[in-house]
Parts: sequence; C-alpha cells; structure tokens
Amino acid sequence: MTPVIVVVGGGASGTLAAVHLLHNARARRLPLHVVLIDRYARHGLGQAYSTTDPAHLLNAAAVKMSALQHDPHDFVRWAKAPDCAFLPRQTYGHYLRDVLERAQDGPERTVQRVTGEVAAVSRRPYRVALADGRRYDADAIVLATGNAAPGLRLPGERCTNDPWAVGALGEVADGDVLVVGTGLTMVDMAVTLSRTPGRTVYAVSRHGLLPRVHKEGPVVPRPVVLPDGSLTLRVLFRAVREAASHGDWREVVDGLRPRVPELWSRLPLREQRRFLALAARHWEIHRHRIPPVTAAKIESLRAVGRLRLLSGCVDGVTARADGVTVHLKDRDLPVSWVVNATGPGSVCARDPLLTRLMGEGLVRADRLGLGVDADARGRLVDATGRPDDRLVTLGPVLRGSRYETTAVPEIREQAATLAPHVIDEIARWPSVI
Repeated sequence: MTPVIVVVGGGASGTLAAVHLLHNARARRLPLHVVLIDRYARHGLGQAYSTTDPAHLLNAAAVKMSALQHDPHDFVRWAKAPDCAFLPRQTYGHYLRDVLERAQDGPERTVQRVTGEVAAVSRRPYRVALADGRRYDADAIVLATGNAAPGLRLPGERCTNDPWAVGALGEVADGDVLVVGTGLTMVDMAVTLSRTPGRTVYAVSRHGLLPRVHKEGPVVPRPVVLPDGSLTLRVLFRAVREAASHGDWREVVDGLRPRVPELWSRLPLREQRRFLALAARHWEIHRHRIPPVTAAKIESLRAVGRLRLLSGCVDGVTARADGVTVHLKDRDLPVSWVVNATGPGSVCARDPLLTRLMGEGLVRADRLGLGVDADARGRLVDATGRPDDRLVTLGPVLRGSRYETTAVPEIREQAATLAPHVIDEIARWPSVI
C-alpha cells in the first residue's frame, strides 16, 4: 500500500511540509500520497499569499524566499528576478503552487487537494475527520494550521475582522477607515484602502510604531557575541547594542535571526515573559521590515495627511447611521469602517481545532500558552509529555517554543527537519491505518 500523510492546513506551512515530504520520499524511492486539506480552497496560498493586489509586496528579498531548503535559489530562478527584488506576494503564491506541482512524481508520489474544515484528529488509528463527515486515514499527520484568528474581535457590521478574506476589502465602501494595528498588515491595508479618493486612513496601536525599512541592496549579517548557558535580557540587549555600534542595525538583526529559537530556549521563562511584555514590539518592527518602495508610499500618504498614526487602545465601538464611533483612550473617532489588523492571537484561545485537541490530551500548550508544545523535530507532545513520531507540526503554532516561526526561511527549515524523520518512520513501519 502507498503510505498516506494528511496535512491539515494548505497555506505556506502545509505546502512546504508537503513539498519536503515528497522530496524525501523520492530520495528514499518510497511511494507517497499526501492529502492537503484547506478549509478555504486556497491550497498553496493560505492567508499570506492569497492577495490579488500587486502592490502587496513580499517583506523579504527574493533570494531569501526559496521553498526548498536544498536549493536556496529556486525562487530567484523561477521568477527570473534579481536576488534583492521585492516581488508581489501573489507572485509568490503562484510559485508555491508550482513548487507543489513539481514535487509530485506521479503516479508514485501524489498530492490530493481537499477543501473542508477539519473537525477531529485521532491516533491509533491515525485519522482526520472533516465537519461534513469525510474521513481520511493516515500513516502520519502534519498539523500546519497557520496563524490563529486575531486576539481582538471587533463587533458590528462595519468592522472587518478578517481583512484577508475573499472580497473583504471590497465591502469597505467610501469614507474614512480606522485600521487597528500598525504592523505589516496595516501597511498593506493602507496601500489598498487609500486608493479611494478623499479617504483618510487612521491606524492605531498601543505604541503607534511602524515597521522599519529594508536597506537597499544586500545586508551582510553581523554576529552577536554571547556567553554560553542561560541568558538574561540584560545580557542579550547589551550584546546587541555593542554589535549595532559597529555598523548597520539591520546586519545585527539578520545575524540574530537564525539563532532566535536557540536564544529563546536559553531565556528562563520569567525572561521570556518580560520580553513579550516589554520588548517584543520593538523587535518585531526591526525584524519584520517593509520594502523601500512600500515605505515610500507610506511616507507619502502620511505627508499629505491620508494616513494618520495614533497611539492608544480601542475601548469600544458604537454604531452610527453612517458609520461607527471608535472609543479610544483619549478621544472618540468617527469613521465609516474599522479594519482589524491586530495580528494573530494565541492558538490556545483562538484556534478551535487545536483547543479541542488540547482538551482531548492529544497535544498540549507550550509553557507560555502561545501555541502547542513540540520537540526539535516537530513532534507534537501530548498531555503526558510524550512526543509522537507520526503527529508533527510546524509554523506559527510553535511561537511559544521558537518565537520566530512565521516567515518562510524558518518554516522551510522546520519542514526540511521534520520530513526525513516522518518518512523514516513510515518506511520502518509501513502502515498504522
């Protein structure tokens, strides 16, 4: 029988997992059938790359965006683009779908795209059940559910809580708009929404900080010297400041990036919590940067008053005949629409499937409650503390244990790590269905 691996989630995480599993199966000359399940039929695109706005650009240079760990220039060749180009995100979505097609080696290694909402996951036998009653037995299961819904949910018909849903921004008609959040999603929202003539886009967040800008041209990562053993934020920040004093801060951030999971694991729990409370937003705006051309658009909008940044929190929303009044800490702001761009919440609170699996003891939360607990190979850890060789995960659900786990380079590495172990496992024991 051909082994079956079910991947729950068809976005970038699920696609990268499927691709690396298929490549490893080919290397082992093992037949493999991958069932890729996505609730929105956006296989290969997910939320991040389903945009159709060509002005929504990748926030990383093309040379960093290969889907293949063993071929770092695959995307550059495919796109026929310079290494330092910042290409449209919809282009990258087309690329991911092509990579998935190329990974198949039919009829020996195939992908079945399934659209549906996963209602249950079980083991012994390993099985995925959909809400409509369909069931898929498996030799292994990959949970690649991506980001959870935003932690903040805004009430009312004129509040858009999922701006990436198909047609969501088309419903935001004339009038001023408040975007809640000032990160990467807000930047894309401002670029799109400001095309409406005469519209002012307001953006509010607790700190009112914008993402920083990528440097034109390549950046050479600069190493940060740190002592071995347990870390404190004081020691870490001192080392970062010292390294940054010798050159561009972007070099230091890019030098730290591949070490983040290791450094995060060396911080005691109390220090991790302090980082989340005091420093996380400052790291995010320097780590998750925007392309220079996008930054120029944002600055132009601000210069003419079409984009206005506010600091504060939303205390409530009151409906009006022609819009809403948003209650901020120090003012009431009348607008026609509100767009929620606050970013994902904790999967422990906002992901129904993972919450259900935690309740059943099949998985457990990480110690910060941001996501699920898994080992270095991506094996999910159950309520008894035992990792499962055939139930694995990757991507944003690992934020609590790895912190930086939302961008393609990190997810690609995770996919390349888990794939050979899963293929080895099902090669040793061909079927547990």
